[in-house]
Amino acid sequence: MLNRRSLLGVVAVATSALVSLPSWAADEAPEALVKRITGEVMAAVKADPAIQAGDVNRIIQLVDEKIMPSVNFSRMTASAVGRHWRQATPEQQKQLQEEFKTLLVRTYSGALGEVKDQTVTFRPLRARPEDTEVVVRSEVRGRGEPIQLDYRMEKMADGWKIYDLNVLGIWLVETYRTQFSQEINARGIDGLIAALAQRNKSNTGKTG
Repeated sequence: MLNRRSLLGVVAVATSALVSLPSWAADEAPEALVKRITGEVMAAVKADPAIQAGDVNRIIQLVDEKIMPSVNFSRMTASAVGRHWRQATPEQQKQLQEEFKTLLVRTYSGALGEVKDQTVTFRPLRARPEDTEVVVRSEVRGRGEPIQLDYRMEKMADGWKIYDLNVLGIWLVETYRTQFSQEINARGIDGLIAALAQRNKSNTGKTG
């Protein structure tokens, strides 16, 4: 049976892929991009003692350098906030993106040390050449049962971007949408921003 830390390790691999994708040619196929990056990320984690130890600053540095040109994080955040996103001012939207990014990084930073002997296999991509949105499906294999790990991707002017991921049938954006909606209904958009900021502050320095 999959324990919590093993599951976090898998999510950490997925999140690391999200936050460390470099900018690549627009004609790179979506499954090829994820396959290559997954291999590179896992190799980097295994070779970097700081990441294995959950060095938050090291991971945040990686995010700040590479996330914006690589992932449609605006769409990811907007989807997580849901229908309330349009009610937010540009400044609130900016703050939400920053706090959400920090939340993801800090939540899974400690679990990166759990990445050890896992391997990833990919399923055939079911898509037509004209499709602009696809799901790249994979399995993480290690100890225990294989773990489903899927990526939602969209084709943009500068190439394919990831905007959501699925672990064991649970989509990350949908999970956060429920939490965020409850907070906004109770305290408004500024209340959500404040709650995220407080959560990130309380997580500062934690590695697991």
